[in-house]
Amino acid sequence: MSLSSMTGFARAHGAHGSWRWHWEIRSVNARGLDLRVRIPEGFEALEQPVRTLSAERFSRGSMTATLTIDASQTRGAVRVNEEALGQVLAILRSVEGTVRATPPTLDGILGLRGVLEVQQLSLSEAELADRDAAILTSLVQALNGLLEARRAEGARLLGFLSTQVTALSDLRDQASTLVQAQPEQFQVRLKAALAQVDAAQAGIPQERIAQEVALLLVKADVREELDRLKAHLSQARELLSARGAQGRRLDFLAQELNREANTLCSKSSDIQLTRIGLEMKATIDQFREQVQNVE
Repeated sequence: MSLSSMTGFARAHGAHGSWRWHWEIRSVNARGLDLRVRIPEGFEALEQPVRTLSAERFSRGSMTATLTIDASQTRGAVRVNEEALGQVLAILRSVEGTVRATPPTLDGILGLRGVLEVQQLSLSEAELADRDAAILTSLVQALNGLLEARRAEGARLLGFLSTQVTALSDLRDQASTLVQAQPEQFQVRLKAALAQVDAAQAGIPQERIAQEVALLLVKADVREELDRLKAHLSQARELLSARGAQGRRLDFLAQELNREANTLCSKSSDIQLTRIGLEMKATIDQFREQVQNVE
């Protein structure tokens, strides 16, 4: 698969000892690679490896990598802070009788900040290294899943873009056929126009008619535009089948296609050729819109 989209989503779960976590990675289109890493407090050392592993696989896209830790599995023992509890009880006794209020409940007292303390698990450097390595292993799984999701979307884009290139090639061929018949059409139209200007005159020299036709042909000559369109479409096919990130090249090529279609419309003096040019422009707009999603 050659073409890859910048849109995708992937998730991966992991576990190590009592630790449980999951990664979520989202990606949308962007001019370059823009990665936002969201990780819990205490896991800051993972941010740089996340960026390195992502840059190894992707060159464009606005990505968000989120790590969620199941904290219930990582808590240590719960203990009562006797000093804090004593202070709370002393305050309650001191205001008893002066404030009319419902007596506090046990769960209300224990719910006060600082009364209950959760001891954090203490890990050695080796244990931390093993845990972080396991977290990064599941990150690689999520990144590879995102890579496959973006490639699957790229396959859909490839089918659409290839269809658009074929449609543009057909329109270009139709325009070329019309252009080949232009000299004769110009001569007929010029003779009719000259006859209307001065119906009384007869025997207009053929040389004069030939000169006027030549001037009209020079002004309305779109053969160079059609040749460039043909070359651009050939290059588009090559880019669609090439490996690597081709989105920027395809976007630039879409601009060049649109420039040639605009010139074709501005030079056209034939209603059919103008319609072909306008249809080209509409097709190119659709092509360029989808190219914005290509990596």
